[in-house]
Amino acid sequence: MAAESTGSTLIKFLIDSDFRITMEVSPWVFAFFVLALLVFLLAKTIVSRSRIADFEIDEAEFGVGDQKIKLKPNLVDKQIAYKIWVELSTRKIGLPINLEDDVITEVYDSWFSFFSVTRELIKDVPVSKFQRKETEMIIRLSIDVLNHGLRPHLTRWQARYRRWYEHELDVAGNHDIEPQMLQKKYPRYKELSIDLLAVNKRLIGYRNKMYSIVSSVEKR
Repeated sequence: MAAESTGSTLIKFLIDSDFRITMEVSPWVFAFFVLALLVFLLAKTIVSRSRIADFEIDEAEFGVGDQKIKLKPNLVDKQIAYKIWVELSTRKIGLPINLEDDVITEVYDSWFSFFSVTRELIKDVPVSKFQRKETEMIIRLSIDVLNHGLRPHLTRWQARYRRWYEHELDVAGNHDIEPQMLQKKYPRYKELSIDLLAVNKRLIGYRNKMYSIVSSVEKR
């Protein structure tokens, strides 16, 4: 049986002698569908990005500046924020300090350890990821928290306090005194404690902001 065709010149349906049907599609139709698919994927990407929750970070909350940073965190940003949040949540640095129970030297040990860990986390971020503006902002904020939010207190107080504390531990009359009570004998205890608790408050805010980035969802 001779082949028969029906339909337009853009799409042809052919029936052979064995009544098998085949379809021929014009290159123009194929090109149209490819173009439509590309437009759809592009639109989906744009819409998806526009639905990512906006975040505003006030640097003043962490004592590192006076700018407000706006960003749209992606998966890489969330991974960085998650690692920082875990470190903050499992050390004294990101938890409320109560000087009736907490020992200042242990707090300083935790802060110093966080310095080292955060530096390593930042170093592990690929340069290609760092080139993204939002990722760069999160990394820069983390560095600023270390250098401007934490380092000034440690520079001013840590060496002075440790030297005094270690000397006091060797004083015979202090052997039976609890460390929480001994630290209150530091001559500038009130000044140190006010500054230490202020830094602690800012670091808790920093931890909470990292958690907000990690737990962010698309806008409805």
